[in-house]
Amino acid sequence: MGSGRRRRRTALSSTATDLFAQTFGGAPTHRAHAPGRVNLIGEHIDYAGLSVFPMAVQRGITAHFRPRTDRTVRVLNLNRKYDRRTFTIDDSFTPYTDGDWGNYLKAAAQELERDHGPLSGIDAVIESSLPVAAGLSSSSALVVNIAVSLLHASGVTVNTSRLAEQLAEAEQFVGTRGGGMDQAICLGAVAGCASIVEFDPLRLTPVDVPRDWHFVIASTRTPAEKAGAMQEAYNSRRRATEEALYAVIAHLDTPRGVSSYRELLVELARADIHEIAHHVLGGTLLKRFRHVVTEAVRVEAAAQAMGARNLERFGVLMNESHVSLRDDYQVSTPELDQLTEIACEAGAAGARLTGAGFGGCAVVLVDAPRVTHVCQALREGFYQARQLVGSIDDYLFVATPSGGATVTALS
Repeated sequence: MGSGRRRRRTALSSTATDLFAQTFGGAPTHRAHAPGRVNLIGEHIDYAGLSVFPMAVQRGITAHFRPRTDRTVRVLNLNRKYDRRTFTIDDSFTPYTDGDWGNYLKAAAQELERDHGPLSGIDAVIESSLPVAAGLSSSSALVVNIAVSLLHASGVTVNTSRLAEQLAEAEQFVGTRGGGMDQAICLGAVAGCASIVEFDPLRLTPVDVPRDWHFVIASTRTPAEKAGAMQEAYNSRRRATEEALYAVIAHLDTPRGVSSYRELLVELARADIHEIAHHVLGGTLLKRFRHVVTEAVRVEAAAQAMGARNLERFGVLMNESHVSLRDDYQVSTPELDQLTEIACEAGAAGARLTGAGFGGCAVVLVDAPRVTHVCQALREGFYQARQLVGSIDDYLFVATPSGGATVTALS
């Protein structure tokens, strides 16, 4: 399966280079690569300022680009579903229509021009080995890719942490209020490791992934779009977590100076937090709050489990996370539930949805001897009855913990 993917990437790169020459004349001078990511645990809590535990994967977004002498950006996508986009970098960026892929290009350019301009333009051809809207951060990988391409073309260097924070803000141009995990791991990942990502200030702490641990990515085939109704569902959960926090803080009977989930978890015992929440909150707000505080605890425990090479413990935490996301945060789907159930019944240590939910992918933890069996169970129990477009490798693959974004010169 691995050699087939390498051949496919080589063919895509050749096609990208040919398309560049046909469209722009000559050859690209540089290649930028930004990885996708799989969040192992810590879902929907980065925007609450709480630590998360993702890793970059071997698949991602690649741009074959050439700097321009003016401020025009011209970008083609090998996927013909996405039309060519051309714009000028200036002080006013008018968005394309809602959901247009070009808004991610403009998001990067606008944020960088504001803080690091004037920027030079680029000509670029984009190719992707990530499934779109699968919860593997293809959108953030695109933003990061264009950002590092524009910075390189302009001769500008930006600290990784600062750039990650700026690009998290940049994505609000497309209407999604994320939390910064995707940009941080896409830029700062270390090969062979997952990373604990902390916020305010941003900090990444690599943790070695044991070599006999395998994280299998299984797609539902249902896009996890962050546009339209799904975008509002995503944003409404962020608003609910903030509303629940404020209600709990207002109920505290001593002036503790608590203003965030992180401070709340430091200042109060967990039992006290849950007691106050059940007294103050109800219904949806209680569910959202409960997910946030329990997920934060699971992140800490999962990092310790990986450090101790305790696969069984890590798997239990993944299962608990999925239940919380399904029942309290209400972002799972029947397909995600089915994938996790099939995997666990086949011998996986644990499984959970990854990314925003509402579709996308599940991530499955398997020890080395069971990988083939679990993947076969998923093929037979989930994919066999569904008509697939393309190769099974587009929907089911083993993730490799990979490094962050790079720009390389082409000879």
